[in-house]
Amino acid sequence: MKIILTHEVSGLGAAGDVVDVKDGYARNYLIPRKFAIRWTKGGEKDVEQIRRARKIHEIQTIEQANSVKAQLEGVKVRLAVRSGDAGRLFGSVTPADIASAIKASGGPEVDKRRIELGSPIKTLGAHETSVRLHPEVAAKVNIEVVAA
Repeated sequence: MKIILTHEVSGLGAAGDVVDVKDGYARNYLIPRKFAIRWTKGGEKDVEQIRRARKIHEIQTIEQANSVKAQLEGVKVRLAVRSGDAGRLFGSVTPADIASAIKASGGPEVDKRRIELGSPIKTLGAHETSVRLHPEVAAKVNIEVVAA
């Protein structure tokens, strides 16, 4: 099935790309989560609009990405969450929580879709996440999850 990506999808492409994927992947995952739309001849107009919006929001050069990386790696991020007695969280820490914690800690504004969690954060303590700033630049952010 041919689709147009509306958001960046790891391993598949960036917003505005036209890609071929298996029908079930598109129908059951990408389209319901608004990561993609079906490709049509009229949808080609949407591709240009998506690409223009992407250029406005993305970091243009490697130098810009490296400066944002330096800011991110220099920020101490503390995230206060509710937890039980044994240090287990009620739920887990989401990329949206991390993005708002980075902003609250004085760091740059980061898109939640660019935050990559290796595994869900469900315990108190220090954790490391990666933020994709540019296709060639990724920043490591250390997060300290504390009890609220």
